[in-house]
Amino acid sequence: MNSQVTERIKRKMATFSKGQKRIAQYILEHSDKVAFMTASKLGTTVGVSESTVVRFATEIGYAGYPELQKAVQEMIRNKMTSLQRLEMAANLHDPGHVLDNVLNHDIEVIRQTLEETCRHSFYRAAEAISEARKVYIIGARSSQALATFLSYYLNFIVENLVTINVTSTDEILEQMIRIDQNDAVIGISFPRYSTKVIKALDFASSRGAKVVAITDSAVSPLSESADYLLLARSDMASFVDTLVAPLSLINALIIAVAIKKKDEVADLFEKLEDIWDAYGVYEKVEDRSN
Repeated sequence: MNSQVTERIKRKMATFSKGQKRIAQYILEHSDKVAFMTASKLGTTVGVSESTVVRFATEIGYAGYPELQKAVQEMIRNKMTSLQRLEMAANLHDPGHVLDNVLNHDIEVIRQTLEETCRHSFYRAAEAISEARKVYIIGARSSQALATFLSYYLNFIVENLVTINVTSTDEILEQMIRIDQNDAVIGISFPRYSTKVIKALDFASSRGAKVVAITDSAVSPLSESADYLLLARSDMASFVDTLVAPLSLINALIIAVAIKKKDEVADLFEKLEDIWDAYGVYEKVEDRSN
């Protein structure tokens, strides 16, 4: 369990009333359920009032029950299996309101990302990428989709780009064998964190490369190797990871790097447009507004 939550509860256990002790014990034993219970539901489950649950949260140092619940959610994210996430989603979402619930949740995680991402790290990361001799990108499992998206657009901007094929750890490191202090690597991973991405960033750091980590928390294992830590919220909608905030952050990173290399990028796109037109890459759509 999250040591902070555990320590807060254990530190105060001797001072709790009988009702508060029932709450504390239930949180310690059933954190996966508490993470998505309302204060009212938790109170009913352990036999106390909703107000007792709210007072319990403030008693152990949280601003209220939502803050305590958020701490418990953070605690379990890297431990839940896909089946547990699916079961959680079935309990959390009313089938008739899934669209509204999920989209509103995504809006909230983007807002939180905007508040929590360090601007200094973001712009320094963009600078390191734009100045690197070669840029490596790695993402595994669900984060591989983010890595592919980032690679597609950075390939137009960065002259030497390597999208690492995520296979075995030794084969990943073989693809990075020439990496050094002139290069940069961008690693992307969210709970549950990929050991392959972590090892790749450790290797890059040991070779002196600039390491940009796109992840969800300052205590993410990716942060240990990172020169530039870019945080984006990635909460659980169910067995599906919510990756809209990381994608939005990546969009901003692509634009920031493109602006730094504006003249080169403009020249490239002028040539590409000629090629696309010549070979009919895109369907021409007539303006029918008139």
